[in-house]
Amino acid sequence: MNALALAKPGSMRAGELIRQFSIVLVFFLIVAFFSFASQYFLTWPNWLNLVRQSSINGVLAIGVTFVILTKGIDLSVGSVMALTGMIAASLVTDTNEHFVLWGVLAGLAVGAVLGLVNGVLVAAIKVPPFVVTLGMLSVARGLTLIFSDGRPIPNLSDAFTWIGAGQVMFVPVPILVLLLVFLIGWTVLNYTTFGRYVYAVGGNEKAARTSGVSTKIVVGSTYVISGLLAGLAGIVLSARTTAALPQAGIGYELDAIAAVVIGGTSLAGGRGSLLGTLIGALIIGTINNGMDLMGVSSYYQQVLKGTIIVVAVIADQIRK
Repeated sequence: MNALALAKPGSMRAGELIRQFSIVLVFFLIVAFFSFASQYFLTWPNWLNLVRQSSINGVLAIGVTFVILTKGIDLSVGSVMALTGMIAASLVTDTNEHFVLWGVLAGLAVGAVLGLVNGVLVAAIKVPPFVVTLGMLSVARGLTLIFSDGRPIPNLSDAFTWIGAGQVMFVPVPILVLLLVFLIGWTVLNYTTFGRYVYAVGGNEKAARTSGVSTKIVVGSTYVISGLLAGLAGIVLSARTTAALPQAGIGYELDAIAAVVIGGTSLAGGRGSLLGTLIGALIIGTINNGMDLMGVSSYYQQVLKGTIIVVAVIADQIRK
């Protein structure tokens, strides 16, 4: 049986069902804890804010999921966010309010190009993903500071800030963006040949290559997807904060990877789902929100998130 026959992203075996149930159970336990810890946690305004905040990390994490499914890693998404948000914002200030579409397209294009650079270096030149994306993290952050001269870009047009702060039928636009990205990504992974190839390459790259899969194109494409969605997240973040900040996106790569790993996607590749990633992003958002309401220092939050990643990886190794 070849690698493609073994790659069944749409199937839900008993083990996968147990993992998904476990993630949901953990989510509700966390919600129950913070419900008792803070009287404001279960209020509608707080939950609306929580999901809106989680939507940016969710978009990032969906892109990172594609990469991790092929046994890769993308540490550059936070810096790519900052650069794409800065470039998009530079085209959509009050004096350029009619260039919203161009600003959005420019931000997405820059994210995709940076992802393409990562993909070529990883897939074609065989540089380890950790090294490539760590280098891109520094390069993109430096380009952000050069482009902005270390200063924020304020006074963004109302049409642009609507992307991050607007609503459609009482639903915040960032949440709608996340749902749209999730539906497209879920469909691609579960019902297209490319999605089947992603699972096959992550499960056994040599077997996939023997089966006729162009593994370089598949792996490279996942980094383009990650860069593109990092660009989209950067645009939403800039629109939500009504200003593009050169320090934006710092630490976001940690939250995105944590969401993916908590969601059950294996760092060894070939196993995972976007539904798990979505729940993982909600878990990270809930922890951040709940600890903020409790007045817990952000320093301790970083410790907790790092610990969660390590525990999730250990759990994955035990399952294997």
